[in-house]
Amino acid sequence: MFAAQRKGHTTDLEAVEMLTRAGVHRAGTAVVKGVLAEPDTPARRVPCACGGEAHYYDQRSKQLLTAVGPVDFQRAYYVCPECQHGHSPRDRELDVQGTHFSPAVRRMMAVVGSQGSFQQGREQLELLAGLQVPAKAIERHSEAIGSDIAAREQTAMLRAKQLELPEVCAPSVPILYIEMDGTGVPIVKADLEHRQGKVEGQLAHTREVKLGCVFTQTTTDPEGRPVRDEDSTTYVAAIESAEAFGLRIYTEAWERGWSRAARKVIIADGAVWIWNLANQHFPGALQIVDLFHARQHLWELSAKLFPVDERSRKRWRARSLRLLDHGQIEALVKRLRAVRCAHSDLAKLIATDADYFQRNTERMRYPAFRKQGLFVGSGVVEAGCKTVIGARLKRSGMFWSVEGANAIIALRCCQLSSRFEDYWASRSRPA
Repeated sequence: MFAAQRKGHTTDLEAVEMLTRAGVHRAGTAVVKGVLAEPDTPARRVPCACGGEAHYYDQRSKQLLTAVGPVDFQRAYYVCPECQHGHSPRDRELDVQGTHFSPAVRRMMAVVGSQGSFQQGREQLELLAGLQVPAKAIERHSEAIGSDIAAREQTAMLRAKQLELPEVCAPSVPILYIEMDGTGVPIVKADLEHRQGKVEGQLAHTREVKLGCVFTQTTTDPEGRPVRDEDSTTYVAAIESAEAFGLRIYTEAWERGWSRAARKVIIADGAVWIWNLANQHFPGALQIVDLFHARQHLWELSAKLFPVDERSRKRWRARSLRLLDHGQIEALVKRLRAVRCAHSDLAKLIATDADYFQRNTERMRYPAFRKQGLFVGSGVVEAGCKTVIGARLKRSGMFWSVEGANAIIALRCCQLSSRFEDYWASRSRPA
């Protein structure tokens, strides 16, 4: 390359860069191999997991893919005469037991596997890190790490259920919000369990992921509108029952300072399961129905009431929305119940909407909420449904097992909550 440059030929800078990186990697493997080398005289006996002592057997080679490339090294191998199991203590020490990928490479695989398809992750690792890793290995290790994160969350939830969560010495929180929602994820047929779909007589193709987010608010802008604290949002999610999810969101809220919050607010749409969880786990919290969901009910109803009369539709909708925005829910319910319709399906829809607004009357006092400088929309969790769940698990052609989906969901929640680095640093310690 230098000779070609001296002759006046055009320099291919990218080729120079990639060849230089490859050379540095080759030199790096020599360094890593030297670090991996064991003492010349290994111990004759080491403790075994069964409680006995494993005896030195021989030296065995292991190939490890590291961040600088593949490395072969020798380590002592031991066999226990009592349980007949063999192992290498060096593998445990290096955190490579049962795998041929170094911790750094597994970390890379978890990151790319959580952000895009596993095939895309394979291409990213090859381009960005110069590592050739099969897509299946990225899938396997991403889900294994996600499953480990989920297991740690279960341990924390169990402590919460047993009222063993530690008190955290931290500043009080001015306003702490919880938002909850659900979104469907395509699931393989084997995990649908003959579930009924949204259309009567058809089987389901998806399972609902329940997603919750917790964030804080300290200030309002000059116009008195609430401002969410930067980088304060954390997420929890899983395909599970409402009962299990209730404990999950409770644990997250507690760890975020629920007991220290001066004000506690829950925002969601009108789903009954959400308000049941709110009443069960967060009694006394201020409950707010997302204003935009409530408005959507009136938009959709007006379109059905006046399908061809646009002028009447706009007039009816404008007055109904005004009542809603002003928090005059009793008047809105009265207005809905006064509608007379001969069509049975439409009459049923009107009655359902009237019940919806009546059931959530106290959750729709929007002028009072705004006066207190509070959020009245659940945009944070709705955005979370797209960024946390949809961007990774709802891509074209994707179908997940429940176990695989929950592993990737746990991994993404951990990363998007800015907790992955803490998890990675502590993964070798007991949860």
